[in-house]
Amino acid sequence: MLFSLPNILTLSRIAAIPLIVGLMFVPAAWADWLACLLFTVAAVTDYLDGYLARAWSQISAVGKFLDPIADKLLVAAVLFMLVATEKIGHISVLPAVVILMREVLVSGLREYLAGIRVSVPVSRLAKWKTAMQMVALGVLIVGDAGPEILPVRMIGEVGLWIAALLTLVTGWDYLRSGVRHMAAEDERARQRDPAGKPLRSTG
Repeated sequence: MLFSLPNILTLSRIAAIPLIVGLMFVPAAWADWLACLLFTVAAVTDYLDGYLARAWSQISAVGKFLDPIADKLLVAAVLFMLVATEKIGHISVLPAVVILMREVLVSGLREYLAGIRVSVPVSRLAKWKTAMQMVALGVLIVGDAGPEILPVRMIGEVGLWIAALLTLVTGWDYLRSGVRHMAAEDERARQRDPAGKPLRSTG
């Protein structure tokens, strides 16, 4: 199942990362546009791999493991490169930090909740956040190589701030849900003796 088409698309997203990073080091307009093109294709595969896996009944444990990792690696790499190449202003580093912190938070929560066999579905707002984030990053990759009649960099930075705001909202939703499950797990643990038997009836 590793080499099903959905998983190949996910792996291609990871494989594109060093190419995008390398192109962002090249001080040329063609490199910026090519990096943006590769990033856009990689972002589209994020939608396609999940859609095809569901449509073709090819959902696998490997895919569930790789998909969120590929997304986070791609976003983190681009954010770091935007800062390193000074394609975003100093103040716009803040939304980048917020986005990265949220990714770490959600990863930790998902890992814990998976351990207690709890699944947290992706909300509609989180999907909008991802879409806004990808568009903003793509615009920022182009940066000053974009059309002179448009404030490309400002448009990208505004989009990044909007994505960061949505990140805070969705991150809070994930955290609240995670804490609720943790409290429920602690309550169940308090009702059991060391042997795992209930100390009192819960009904």
